[in-house]
Amino acid sequence: MAIIGLESSAHTFGVGIVDEGKILANEKSMYNIGKGGMIPAKVAEHHIESARDVIVTALEKAGLEIREIEGVGYTRGPGIGPCLQVAQISAKTIAKKLGIRVAMVNHSVGHIEITNHLMNLKDPIIMYVSGGNSQILKRVNKPFSHYSVLGETFDIGVGNMLDSLARQLKLDPAWGSSIEKTAKGGKYIDLPYTVKGMDFSFTGLLTKATELIGKESDEDICMSVQETAFSMLCEALERAMMLTNSNEINLCGGVAQNTRLQNMLQSVADEHDAKFGCADREFNADNGAMIAYVAEKMLKHEAYTKLENCDVKQKYRVDSAMVYGR
Repeated sequence: MAIIGLESSAHTFGVGIVDEGKILANEKSMYNIGKGGMIPAKVAEHHIESARDVIVTALEKAGLEIREIEGVGYTRGPGIGPCLQVAQISAKTIAKKLGIRVAMVNHSVGHIEITNHLMNLKDPIIMYVSGGNSQILKRVNKPFSHYSVLGETFDIGVGNMLDSLARQLKLDPAWGSSIEKTAKGGKYIDLPYTVKGMDFSFTGLLTKATELIGKESDEDICMSVQETAFSMLCEALERAMMLTNSNEINLCGGVAQNTRLQNMLQSVADEHDAKFGCADREFNADNGAMIAYVAEKMLKHEAYTKLENCDVKQKYRVDSAMVYGR
């Protein structure tokens, strides 16, 4: 069945369409954060202005009429409240107009599931790294089927840390991809390294790196922050991998677009003769296809929500979301 998925948890309004797991369209419009980062009200305005055009483009790409859509999913959370509401309202409008069912999707589950699907991963250990989240996860079936958190950040997500540094350095755009570009050719500087078991912390690293601005080159700071933060993630993941006897690694989320992190985790996988999976950039960036894919699985299991009960949940933890199918 053709399912449309709407994503608006942060800077992207994304629309995906899937049919029996096949991705027919994955369109988006991104808010330009420039050097200043995201202002929630302005990002939500961008999503409102973009929603109709992105939906129409996705339908054209899929070769479908709106009346052929059989179900709709939207990102319930986690995310920025005013932004999340745009996909919520859009999904409810589509559902009411067409008389179809709605699935409320956890954003993090979307990232994990689309990567499992595209990379043919069966039961991986998961490194989920995005703006607001940095977590090591593993699917378990008790007390219900969900992604259990084995380790996570004590403070801020690695993506937010990189974005914050980009703003301090006045990079344009002020997010992690600019850190990755600036890091090329840099030299390593010792920075705080904080790992406790399978948990990690990034504030000390960010504070020290910020203090070095103007004293060390931007290239050296960015390179050193990347190497330190990603080494912390690799150490924690490797420990979790050994404890769970995992032979697959799923790297997903916005920060998974970073090629240095991909290469470091590929090395961890090679060391343990494990399979490493990381989807193409468009599926690690926030996107509607991942929401549509999870919504299709949910609707096949009758996991839908009545229109009057559709809501948003800014702090919708991944370990509280039911996961359906394989």
